[in-house]
Amino acid sequence: MTPAGPDFFPNPDAAGQEEPITFFSEDIDFELSNAPAISNWISSVISAENSELDFLNFIFCSDNHLHQINVTYLDHDDLTDVITFPYAAPPRIQGDIFISIDRVRENAGLFNAAFEQELRRVMIHGVLHLCGYKDKTPEESTLMRQKEEESLNRLTSFILT
Repeated sequence: MTPAGPDFFPNPDAAGQEEPITFFSEDIDFELSNAPAISNWISSVISAENSELDFLNFIFCSDNHLHQINVTYLDHDDLTDVITFPYAAPPRIQGDIFISIDRVRENAGLFNAAFEQELRRVMIHGVLHLCGYKDKTPEESTLMRQKEEESLNRLTSFILT
Protein backbone atom coordinates (compact mmCIF):
# COMPACT_ATOMS: atom_id res chain seq x y z
CA MET A 1 0.00 0.00 0.00
CA THR A 2 1.17 3.52 -0.78
CA PRO A 3 2.26 5.72 2.13
CA ALA A 4 -0.36 8.06 3.51
CA GLY A 5 -1.09 10.78 1.01
CA PRO A 6 -2.11 14.38 1.30
CA ASP A 7 -5.57 13.38 2.55
CA PHE A 8 -7.37 15.47 -0.01
CA PHE A 9 -10.63 14.04 1.34
CA PRO A 10 -9.86 10.98 3.48
CA ASN A 11 -13.49 9.84 3.60
CA PRO A 12 -16.73 10.77 1.86
CA ASP A 13 -18.35 12.15 5.03
CA ALA A 14 -15.49 14.60 5.56
CA ALA A 15 -15.76 15.72 1.96
CA GLY A 16 -19.53 16.09 2.07
CA GLN A 17 -19.65 14.00 -1.07
CA GLU A 18 -22.93 12.74 -2.43
CA GLU A 19 -21.41 11.03 -5.46
CA PRO A 20 -18.82 8.28 -4.96
CA ILE A 21 -16.63 9.62 -7.82
CA THR A 22 -15.70 13.29 -7.86
CA PHE A 23 -13.45 15.45 -10.01
CA PHE A 24 -11.47 18.47 -8.79
CA SER A 25 -8.84 20.85 -10.14
CA GLU A 26 -6.14 21.77 -7.65
CA ASP A 27 -3.95 24.51 -9.14
CA ILE A 28 -5.08 24.65 -12.76
CA ASP A 29 -8.22 25.53 -14.68
CA PHE A 30 -9.41 22.15 -15.97
CA GLU A 31 -12.82 20.58 -16.31
CA LEU A 32 -13.27 16.96 -17.32
CA SER A 33 -15.52 16.58 -20.34
CA ASN A 34 -18.31 13.99 -20.16
CA ALA A 35 -17.83 13.55 -16.41
CA PRO A 36 -21.09 11.60 -15.81
CA ALA A 37 -20.23 9.08 -18.55
CA ILE A 38 -16.65 8.80 -17.28
CA SER A 39 -17.96 8.16 -13.74
CA ASN A 40 -20.25 5.41 -15.02
CA TRP A 41 -17.39 3.86 -16.98
CA ILE A 42 -15.05 3.90 -13.96
CA SER A 43 -17.77 2.38 -11.77
CA SER A 44 -18.26 -0.41 -14.31
CA VAL A 45 -14.53 -1.17 -14.37
CA ILE A 46 -14.44 -1.31 -10.57
CA SER A 47 -17.41 -3.70 -10.56
CA ALA A 48 -15.83 -5.86 -13.26
CA GLU A 49 -12.74 -6.15 -11.03
CA ASN A 50 -14.95 -7.43 -8.18
CA SER A 51 -14.17 -4.34 -6.14
CA GLU A 52 -16.55 -2.14 -4.19
CA LEU A 53 -16.52 1.63 -4.62
CA ASP A 54 -16.80 3.71 -1.45
CA PHE A 55 -15.31 6.97 -2.77
CA LEU A 56 -12.82 8.10 -5.34
CA ASN A 57 -11.47 11.61 -5.91
CA PHE A 58 -9.67 12.60 -9.09
CA ILE A 59 -7.58 15.71 -8.60
CA PHE A 60 -6.27 17.29 -11.80
CA CYS A 61 -3.22 19.48 -11.28
CA SER A 62 -0.01 20.85 -12.81
CA ASP A 63 3.39 19.18 -13.14
CA ASN A 64 4.69 21.39 -10.35
CA HIS A 65 1.94 20.39 -7.93
CA LEU A 66 2.26 16.66 -8.64
CA HIS A 67 6.05 16.88 -8.45
CA GLN A 68 5.77 18.40 -4.97
CA ILE A 69 3.44 15.56 -3.90
CA ASN A 70 5.88 13.04 -5.37
CA VAL A 71 8.79 14.52 -3.40
CA THR A 72 6.87 15.03 -0.16
CA TYR A 73 4.98 11.74 0.09
CA LEU A 74 6.94 9.26 -2.04
CA ASP A 75 10.47 10.71 -1.84
CA HIS A 76 10.74 10.63 -5.66
CA ASP A 77 12.27 13.70 -7.27
CA ASP A 78 10.87 13.32 -10.77
CA LEU A 79 7.83 14.18 -12.83
CA THR A 80 5.02 11.68 -13.20
CA ASP A 81 1.57 11.63 -14.74
CA VAL A 82 -0.37 10.00 -11.91
CA ILE A 83 -0.06 9.27 -8.20
CA THR A 84 -2.63 7.12 -6.43
CA PHE A 85 -3.26 7.25 -2.69
CA PRO A 86 -5.35 4.32 -1.39
CA TYR A 87 -7.14 4.67 1.92
CA ALA A 88 -8.37 1.06 2.00
CA ALA A 89 -7.15 -2.29 0.74
CA PRO A 90 -8.79 -4.02 -2.22
CA PRO A 91 -11.55 -4.92 -2.78
CA ARG A 92 -12.62 -1.66 -1.08
CA ILE A 93 -12.04 1.38 -3.27
CA GLN A 94 -11.29 4.52 -1.28
CA GLY A 95 -8.71 6.88 -2.63
CA ASP A 96 -7.37 9.99 -4.26
CA ILE A 97 -5.85 9.94 -7.74
CA PHE A 98 -3.74 12.98 -8.60
CA ILE A 99 -3.15 13.54 -12.32
CA SER A 100 -0.81 16.05 -13.95
CA ILE A 101 -2.61 17.52 -16.94
CA ASP A 102 0.73 18.94 -18.14
CA ARG A 103 2.28 15.46 -18.17
CA VAL A 104 -0.76 13.85 -19.82
CA ARG A 105 -0.72 16.49 -22.57
CA GLU A 106 3.02 15.99 -23.18
CA ASN A 107 2.74 12.18 -23.13
CA ALA A 108 -0.18 12.28 -25.57
CA GLY A 109 2.12 14.02 -28.04
CA LEU A 110 4.98 11.59 -27.39
CA PHE A 111 2.73 8.54 -27.83
CA ASN A 112 0.86 10.00 -30.80
CA ALA A 113 -2.43 9.74 -28.90
CA ALA A 114 -5.32 12.14 -28.47
CA PHE A 115 -5.25 14.04 -25.17
CA GLU A 116 -8.60 12.56 -24.06
CA GLN A 117 -7.40 9.03 -24.84
CA GLU A 118 -4.21 9.47 -22.82
CA LEU A 119 -6.12 11.09 -19.96
CA ARG A 120 -8.54 8.17 -19.77
CA ARG A 121 -5.65 5.69 -19.83
CA VAL A 122 -3.98 7.49 -16.92
CA MET A 123 -7.26 7.71 -15.00
CA ILE A 124 -7.98 4.00 -15.35
CA HIS A 125 -4.33 3.19 -14.52
CA GLY A 126 -4.86 4.84 -11.13
CA VAL A 127 -8.15 2.99 -10.63
CA LEU A 128 -6.50 -0.33 -11.44
CA HIS A 129 -3.85 0.37 -8.80
CA LEU A 130 -6.68 0.82 -6.28
CA CYS A 131 -8.10 -2.53 -7.46
CA GLY A 132 -4.80 -4.16 -6.51
CA TYR A 133 -2.82 -4.22 -9.76
CA LYS A 134 0.85 -3.32 -9.66
CA ASP A 135 3.37 -2.40 -12.36
CA LYS A 136 6.82 -2.77 -10.78
CA THR A 137 7.94 -5.90 -12.65
CA PRO A 138 7.73 -6.61 -16.40
CA GLU A 139 5.02 -9.22 -15.75
CA GLU A 140 2.99 -6.80 -13.63
CA SER A 141 3.39 -4.07 -16.26
CA THR A 142 2.17 -6.40 -18.99
CA LEU A 143 -0.92 -7.34 -16.99
CA MET A 144 -1.55 -3.68 -16.11
CA ARG A 145 -1.39 -2.68 -19.79
CA GLN A 146 -3.77 -5.53 -20.68
CA LYS A 147 -6.24 -4.38 -18.00
CA GLU A 148 -5.96 -0.78 -19.24
CA GLU A 149 -6.82 -1.92 -22.77
CA GLU A 150 -9.77 -4.00 -21.55
CA SER A 151 -11.02 -1.04 -19.54
CA LEU A 152 -10.63 1.41 -22.42
CA ASN A 153 -12.53 -1.00 -24.69
CA ARG A 154 -15.37 -0.99 -22.15
CA LEU A 155 -15.54 2.81 -22.47
CA THR A 156 -17.19 2.72 -25.90
CA SER A 157 -20.51 1.69 -24.36
CA PHE A 158 -20.45 4.85 -22.18
CA ILE A 159 -19.02 7.49 -24.50
CA LEU A 160 -18.15 7.77 -28.18
CA THR A 161 -15.42 10.44 -28.15
